Amino acid sequence: MKLVNTAQMIEIEQASEHLGVSTRQLMENAGWAIAEHTSQIAGDIRHRRILFLIGPGNNGGDGLVAARHLANQGAMVEIIMPVANPANEDNYRKATDAGVIGLDPGKWYEAINGASIILDGFFGTGRSRTIGEPFKQILETAGALKRKRMPPVILAIDIASGLDSDTGEADPHTLPADYTLTLGYPKTGLFNSHTAIALSGEIRVLDIGIPPNLAENISSEIIDERWAAGALPERPRYAHKGTFGKAMVVAGSPNYTGAAFLASAAAMRTGAGLVTLAIPRSLQMAVACRQSEITFLPLQEEAPGQVSINAAEEIKSAIEGCNVLLVGCGLGQKEETATMIKSLLFDSQRPLPRTVIDADGLNILANVTQWQSKIQPGCILTPHPGEMSRLCKLSVSEIQSDRIGTAGRAARNWNQVVVLKGACTVIASPDGRIWINPFSSPVLASAGTGDVLAGVITGLIAQNLAPFEAACLGVYLHAGAGCKVEQEAGRAGALASDLLERLPRVIKNLNQMRYN
Repeated sequence: MKLVNTAQMIEIEQASEHLGVSTRQLMENAGWAIAEHTSQIAGDIRHRRILFLIGPGNNGGDGLVAARHLANQGAMVEIIMPVANPANEDNYRKATDAGVIGLDPGKWYEAINGASIILDGFFGTGRSRTIGEPFKQILETAGALKRKRMPPVILAIDIASGLDSDTGEADPHTLPADYTLTLGYPKTGLFNSHTAIALSGEIRVLDIGIPPNLAENISSEIIDERWAAGALPERPRYAHKGTFGKAMVVAGSPNYTGAAFLASAAAMRTGAGLVTLAIPRSLQMAVACRQSEITFLPLQEEAPGQVSINAAEEIKSAIEGCNVLLVGCGLGQKEETATMIKSLLFDSQRPLPRTVIDADGLNILANVTQWQSKIQPGCILTPHPGEMSRLCKLSVSEIQSDRIGTAGRAARNWNQVVVLKGACTVIASPDGRIWINPFSSPVLASAGTGDVLAGVITGLIAQNLAPFEAACLGVYLHAGAGCKVEQEAGRAGALASDLLERLPRVIKNLNQMRYN
């Protein structure tokens, strides 16, 4: 599913008009879709008190159409419309004819406090200035209700009022939504900043009848279930373990044996045929007792559990025949470890297979001047915002305020695939493609889940997926496993290892969709 900015959305709507789908028809379609999704979210809306905040632009027009349809379905619908727009007069008349109540200016406070559902249609993608009165006070009053024991459900029409649809920057008076009903295509600003993700709630994309081919040249996408199902590696019945590839995972140190286990087990759970864990010799049994299917390359040690500088040569000698290498999970950053990793990654005379660099591998790179020119192109880098901060020499807040832009620039400048982790993970390719995972779960905000993600991506590359596709599918599968854990066990107390057994189930469900 395409991800668009404001200019692209305007261009698509204009092209749609030229193809015979008028702005008026799109508005009618949008209003109907908004009403339908409101009914789905709220359940039985008959006699429910629903309040629409209607702005002067097309966003308000969409809201008026939706208000009419909900009134026709038996809801008690009221609207607050501080500024009238002649372009919306016809939709306003149709709404009031259907029983929608247009409130006098002095009645808005009572209406806000009495509503069980509020739809925010003040400003959409066209807002370009600071929110002023009376909109400011109305939004503040509605926002204050979120602190009540039983607050109303707030739905944003297209995008929350005050949220920039390109940058994700938020006006201080932006009304936080429980759901965002975005129209036609999701907007870049919904995913570009940590703030926007927090303010948008659950995002639902509503089909409003735009001809689908009008967005085909846009390179930014939201990963969806249909694409993920089609991207899964084939699993023929006549296969043997070599069919599904060989992966080597270089991981582990005395404090982080769990990272080595999680990464290598995740690669196997995702379908890799053979996974070899290269780990300091004295730590081997700590992992072997948890995962008997993994094979091992015991590495030389400087001290118990501390990898030797000479281990790079052992890895290079053993890596022949492997499809993919994962480096970094739980390695630590001791001087000997850093020297070994640099020897492994910076050896231009002996190219590595496809390489995923995670965790301490990234932290070691960040301390090397001009590291970008020393590693081979086409690697997959999987930083969280803190690691990205060290790699880019930017603050975490700068990264979180422009996640899409930061990941895209890094991928192009470094000539690497970049997976910027966090809620709504961003995957960027050197060729300009930027894909977003639309799902997030607090289950994934715990120690070890990043090691699982690195292992999932590694397992997919082992099965001959290209780096960018493997990164996108890996992020999707990882998030899907997190959502399954949340559904089964709740949001708190889940462990990274809980994701492992859910991964095959997520893959199975996608395969069933693919072949049914």
